[in-house]
Amino acid sequence: MIRRVTEADVPAVVELVHALARYEKAPEQCHLTERQLREALFGESPALFGHVAEVDGEVVGFSLWFLNFSTWEGVHGIYLEDLFVRPEHRGSGLGKALLQELAGECARRGYARLEWSVLDWNEPSINFYKAAGAVPMDGWTTFRLTGSALRDFAG
Repeated sequence: MIRRVTEADVPAVVELVHALARYEKAPEQCHLTERQLREALFGESPALFGHVAEVDGEVVGFSLWFLNFSTWEGVHGIYLEDLFVRPEHRGSGLGKALLQELAGECARRGYARLEWSVLDWNEPSINFYKAAGAVPMDGWTTFRLTGSALRDFAG
């Protein structure tokens, strides 16, 4: 079952985010806490949204996303920050169902696109996304300012 995330799901989603960080070979970079996720999803001005995949009452997958905006199309879109399904539930259609739910959100709301990033080495995910009809955005490079570089540039 795919459904919107609730406050009761926050501990399970945080644990899954940390599992994703381990899968992506960067557990030391993941610092998400339950308090942070609860505030982002359910605080005074939430800017993060999510869905969970549930099997027999257990949250086994999630998607976390936020709105972006296409200046060329003149409408919002969805940026998928993370999608993860526990390894023992992969191949069951839950990942596809989570992605389809976001595509449905776009279609229902009149959004122009659904976008995300994937690590270059993650062939299983790349193949999954291509099978869904997604196309890589070759010619675009992602840039990021973080930590001291961000603070230094901000002055």
